[in-house]
Amino acid sequence: MTADGTKGFDLARLLAERGGERYELHARHLNHQLPRMLRTIGFDKVYERAEGAYFWDAEGRDYLDMLAGFGVMGLGRHHPVVRKALHDVLDASLADLTRFDCPPLPGLLAERLLAHAPHLDRVFFGNSGTEAVETALKFARYATGKPRILYCAHAFHGLTAGSLSVNGEAGFRDGFAPLLPDTAVPLGDLDALERELARGDVAGFVLEPVQGKGVHLAPPGYLRAAQELLHRHKALLIADEVQTGVGRTGEFFAYQHESGVEPDLVCVAKALSGGYVPVGATLGKDWIFKKVYSSMDRVLVHSASFGSNAQAMAAGLAVLAVMEDERVVANARATGDLLLSRLVALVGKYELLHEVRGRGLMIGIEFGKPKSLGLRSRWTMLQAARKGLFAQMVVVPLLQKHRILTQVSGDHLEVIKLIPPLIIGEPEVDRFVAAFTAVMDEAHSGGGLMWDFGKTLMKQAVR
Repeated sequence: MTADGTKGFDLARLLAERGGERYELHARHLNHQLPRMLRTIGFDKVYERAEGAYFWDAEGRDYLDMLAGFGVMGLGRHHPVVRKALHDVLDASLADLTRFDCPPLPGLLAERLLAHAPHLDRVFFGNSGTEAVETALKFARYATGKPRILYCAHAFHGLTAGSLSVNGEAGFRDGFAPLLPDTAVPLGDLDALERELARGDVAGFVLEPVQGKGVHLAPPGYLRAAQELLHRHKALLIADEVQTGVGRTGEFFAYQHESGVEPDLVCVAKALSGGYVPVGATLGKDWIFKKVYSSMDRVLVHSASFGSNAQAMAAGLAVLAVMEDERVVANARATGDLLLSRLVALVGKYELLHEVRGRGLMIGIEFGKPKSLGLRSRWTMLQAARKGLFAQMVVVPLLQKHRILTQVSGDHLEVIKLIPPLIIGEPEVDRFVAAFTAVMDEAHSGGGLMWDFGKTLMKQAVR
């Protein structure tokens, strides 16, 4: 029975009765390694609610979110404008997904998105970042009549079969072959790019303007030079802005930091959803879309069952309105510059801190081998067990002692990636820098709970 005494589904009651079983349910019915991993590193928290850049547990303690759901929560959690838009679209009882009409919301969202990339003309809406990349790969191949896609070493473009073929991390690809016959080139290496293009079979080159794995920026001038090479060989430039787009780097799209760069296809997702309804978008030039959809017989040659659904479109429209009204991109740029400068200033203070790099609110903190004998021996032991353990040793006390959620930038990387909600400001910068400084002080003291936890991680890694 529901609260009013009637039969039916009662979400609040279900959560009250079964919410405490969350980790057991995952272990029994979903990815059983997830709860195991969370318990190992002490991340098995129970968060009761969230708003903006913060979570709260059952005791009312707040946690600062510097992860934003891997970049999904660009506006933080439960932004009131996005919430209202979703209530409004549900209350409107629209005739959605008939498949044989042209509803207004997709056209309106496409119009607003294309205003941020005026050299592009059309949009395809899917449901995720990997779908946006899959769309770009298909469109590039069909439009050029060529089979091969180039991508960067260490890139991440998704985990479905097509996007996995342009994934530069072997750990994600292992065991899933055969994949598409695509080819990796080093980020920033124009000679390698030109050698591959000279073979004449390249449809396009897909890259992240800032690589998510490790937070590596494309060198100055690289995107424009790559674009010129590609067009000379009648190939397309595909910008994967799934994580870097929608304001993350202090421009609406990260490729816009370099003048003269106009990708042929642009992939967007994550923050466009407002954190509520999954949405992916592939923006492209008119001639590409007209080649793919060349006749009425081909009207459904590429489609998505839930693409352009009203809830996702309403969320996207609300996100873009908030971005403009609250000057979110400018805030990401200013707050990112502040956070980056505060962290860069610590590099000379701590032996273990190797480099801090990034753009806007996408920042990588990289650790490296220290000089002093005591620290170097501990570092060497960790590296022998498994590369990446020291970064995890930093992440854990940030959560356990300082209630700040972060995570490493990728497997076997000594890099923490900060991708907080784009709405954070100076108070959140102060809180993070103070906590990070305290953790670094402890790490350099040569003892304490942090290194004890490192021994636990080493045992788990060896096992």
